[in-house]
Amino acid sequence: MEKVSIIRGDISYLPFHVDAIVNAANSALVPGGGVDGALNRKAGPNLGRDMLKFGGTPTGTAVYTKAYDLNADYVIHAVGPRYNDGEHGEKQQLIDAYAASMKIAQKLEANSVALPFLSTGIYSYPLEEAIMVAIDTVMKFNLDAKVYFVAFDDTTEELAKKYLKSKN
Repeated sequence: MEKVSIIRGDISYLPFHVDAIVNAANSALVPGGGVDGALNRKAGPNLGRDMLKFGGTPTGTAVYTKAYDLNADYVIHAVGPRYNDGEHGEKQQLIDAYAASMKIAQKLEANSVALPFLSTGIYSYPLEEAIMVAIDTVMKFNLDAKVYFVAFDDTTEELAKKYLKSKN
C-alpha cells in the first residue's frame, strides 16, 4: 500500500476514520467557508470554539484541536496563503503550512492523515502548482503514516493522481 494516495470526496464526510484531518483555516481561526466551513458544520460548535481560543495563527503555521463529530481524533488547522501573484512568498508559505501540519501529525503520532489541497479555493492558489507543492512537501516529510489527499472535484483528483504517479 502506498503511503500517499488521492481520494475524491468531501473531507468532512470521510467514509473511514483517520487520526487527523487537516483544515484549510484562515489566520484568525474564525470558522469560515469552504473546507473550514464544512468541517465546522460536521464537527459541531465545539470545534469553532476551540479554534477561537488560539486567537489566530500566522499564515504558514498550524495548530490543532479535537475533532468532535468528525471521523477523526484531531483537526490540524493549517493556514495557507492567499495567492497574489506568486512574487510575495506564497510558495514558501504554502510549503510551511504543510510542513507545520506534518510536524503536528508527528507530535500526535498519527498513523493516518487526510488533507485538502490548501489555498486552492477562495485563496486562488493556482491548482497545478498547489498540488505539486502539497505532494512534494508531504512526501519529503517521510511521515510514518498513511496520507490521503482529498480532492473535492474531478479536475483536482485527475491532476493530483497524475502528479503523484509521476513521483513514483
